[in-house]
Amino acid sequence: MPYFEYSKSIKDVEYYEILEMLMERWEYEIVEFKEAKGGYDTDKIGRYFSAVSNEANLRQQQYGWLIFGVGEQNKKKQVVGTSFKKGDKSLLERFKYEISRDTANGMTFYDIIEIFPIIDEKEYRVLMFKIPAAATGIPTDWKTNYYERAGESLVPLKQYKIDAIRSQERRDWSKQVLEQAGIEHLDKDAIALAREKYKEKMNQEHISQEVDAMTDEQFLTKIKLIINGKITHAGMLLLGNSDYDYMFQSAPGIMWRLYGADNMDRDYAIFKIPFINVVDKVFAKVRNLTYRYMPNQMTLFPMETEQYDSWLMRELLNNCIAHTNYQLGGRIYVNEFEDRLKFTNPGDFIPQKIENVLEASYSPPFYRNQLLAESMAAFHMIDTATLGIRRAYNIQKAKYFPMPDYNVSSGIQVEVTIYGKTLNDSYMHILYDHQDLDLQTVFLLDRIQKGLPVEKEGVDRLRSQKLVEGRLTSLYLSASAAKSIDESTSYIKNKGFDDKYYKDLIVEYLKQYKKAKKKDIRELLWDKLPDALSDAQKEHKVSNLLAILKKNNIIDTDSSNQQRSHWILRQ
Repeated sequence: MPYFEYSKSIKDVEYYEILEMLMERWEYEIVEFKEAKGGYDTDKIGRYFSAVSNEANLRQQQYGWLIFGVGEQNKKKQVVGTSFKKGDKSLLERFKYEISRDTANGMTFYDIIEIFPIIDEKEYRVLMFKIPAAATGIPTDWKTNYYERAGESLVPLKQYKIDAIRSQERRDWSKQVLEQAGIEHLDKDAIALAREKYKEKMNQEHISQEVDAMTDEQFLTKIKLIINGKITHAGMLLLGNSDYDYMFQSAPGIMWRLYGADNMDRDYAIFKIPFINVVDKVFAKVRNLTYRYMPNQMTLFPMETEQYDSWLMRELLNNCIAHTNYQLGGRIYVNEFEDRLKFTNPGDFIPQKIENVLEASYSPPFYRNQLLAESMAAFHMIDTATLGIRRAYNIQKAKYFPMPDYNVSSGIQVEVTIYGKTLNDSYMHILYDHQDLDLQTVFLLDRIQKGLPVEKEGVDRLRSQKLVEGRLTSLYLSASAAKSIDESTSYIKNKGFDDKYYKDLIVEYLKQYKKAKKKDIRELLWDKLPDALSDAQKEHKVSNLLAILKKNNIIDTDSSNQQRSHWILRQ
């Protein structure tokens, strides 16, 4: 007998099916149901989070569930509905953050799903909290204490279970073999590309000769993508034929999605293995437009750049491939918006916070997919010296663009956003005027321009350099940081530039546009001439500059008819 009704075509239909299945099985160690018709104690939710997460780890499950809005009456399971955090969608997102603050590794719910099953033609609201399993070797805590389920009760996690989790060996998924896969299941073109990339990376003649003399199987054995005649996960991921991706427990994939200005999806594409050549295919979809902007108020012509640096895009997507937790299932996503790209991959962020990586001396404690990372480095796909992220930040800094955003709060998903335009003129001008600022300082300035919180130590650092002003709770970028621009502007309005500056502007204009009427030159120079001059004096100044350039054989007119003639550069 069904517990509720729902449309088979409804969005998130799979969660209605999961709820039915869980209600049929009722409560066990990795599922907890609560009526929670109104509010519910956050501390108790945190303890359930710890308990279900630890139980899921010990039972080798990827996640468990806490369900609100389902109870039992007269020994019958019933959907009763919940109003917990009802209203604005941001309430549930903020609640995920609340939970992350009191777990050691910043873990929180993988997702909170809101569904509306129907009983007797009435909708009831149900919340499904998806709880990630504890990380390998690390029990999940809540406020420094570990919990487990004992029947329907919450109790401290027993010591032998703590020891069992802590003693877990961190196995390299990418080094494990696919028993049924052989070299015939790999893509020949991908193997050929791997050979060329490896020789390019090694850049030594004797190694190139050695590789050329090897069979495909010998070459792949040399770089450990084949172990004891078996294809590794890394080998299949990078070089596998897409027809055989079913050999993975969960077939890996990359999805590109395009969103319009209204944030509605406009297009998508799915990419399968082999991943060694997938990056070019993905970015062939991305619209990398030319962006024009004025990083310095003193220049006439704008800077031009592509929205996204090609190296930066490749590095971020290849990092997703290298560091994804493939055991969680799920895809890598490249989401394209009008002014930004967002990369998302399953797995926790091993450095825990991005500030750690920006330190020049940082070294990761381990790689999630050691063999995969080493192979991708050997194929010139990534940098395993932890320089890739720092270089990505430096690329954005050199363009005066916002820094990449890393969202790692969920604990089991990494989300990176890169911007294809400027956000705040003051930030841009500060970076232009102070190009010797270190990366940590620019990172803090970027958080200020985005209205993100900055710890007091970071604020003190910015204040000491007179880069920010305002109270701790309402900081803004300092106007005095761009003092050179303001003072120069004020001076020029009264005194003007020297004649060489105006002449250079005319020449640069003609180089770009080939010819110009006098009125074009007048419009070019008018606002840059001193405010102290009258209109008649400015008119005389323009005529005088043109006459001097013509006398010096730098420019000339293309006709003797003054009404039709244009100013042009002499050949």
